Amino acid sequence: MSSNQLGVLNALDVAKTQWYHFTAVVIAEMGFFIEPTIYFSIPGAAKPSTLPPNVAAAVNASTASQADYVWRIILMFGALPAILTYYWRMKMPETARYTALVAKNAKQAASDMSKVLQMELLPEEEKIERLNQESSSSFCDFTKEFARRHGLHLLGTTSCWFLLDIAHYSNNLFQKGIYRAIGWIPPVETMNAIHEVYLVSRAQTLIALCDAVPGYWFTAALIDYLGRFTIQLMGFFFMTVFMFALAIPYHHWTLKARRIGFLVMYSLTFFFANFGPNATTFVVPAEIFPARLRST
Repeated sequence: MSSNQLGVLNALDVAKTQWYHFTAVVIAEMGFFIEPTIYFSIPGAAKPSTLPPNVAAAVNASTASQADYVWRIILMFGALPAILTYYWRMKMPETARYTALVAKNAKQAASDMSKVLQMELLPEEEKIERLNQESSSSFCDFTKEFARRHGLHLLGTTSCWFLLDIAHYSNNLFQKGIYRAIGWIPPVETMNAIHEVYLVSRAQTLIALCDAVPGYWFTAALIDYLGRFTIQLMGFFFMTVFMFALAIPYHHWTLKARRIGFLVMYSLTFFFANFGPNATTFVVPAEIFPARLRST
């Protein structure tokens, strides 16, 4: 341990994956909840799921007489996860780096992390004061010094997050259309909005439980062994492989006899998103930027 490193921070750095890591994953709702389909009602549409051309190009939605209250119910259900995790979140202490280095409360930081890590940690108030004095002339936000120290970090983390979101949220947004194209759910003309919500939700839940959720838990279990860079690179690589494998011979996979193979490879794109950049793009920025620059 460096002589300038606080004991409480060093204890966090060397700590193995513990229960509080999994608690944080649940509170962050990682891997448990997927984006819902929002139902729009366009009067005069030729059939359900038909939108004006400029809207249909951007949104995959449904129309039905029940649509006006279906989307409201979906949004209201979105409040339940936040309510269920509220108690746990209120019981979680602030991070030691913020408490010690930003709030400058070494005693509270040591007390909080002693409970989390279940080990005795001593407050090092003298070392905190010395660190604060050494950093009193530190650089301001978004200056040349910030760019010199963290410019590449900022470019790398934001570009990876941006590229991931193009692929990952496109996958989420168009799930319903993909399932219909391969015949996993019936045409919208044969059902009302309530029935469609049920079938789409069931399909999305199966994909999430079999692939998306395990991907997050694989990351939580193996991130200290494989490393952030390896997991992120591996995730991007396999997402690319499976998306190309589905897109190039697309007609081949839409035939009913090959539907299962399509679903297996399609679900693996979610697995390697979560056992990859959809987890590491949250983790890496929180670790490489100074505590005072971090957000949630």
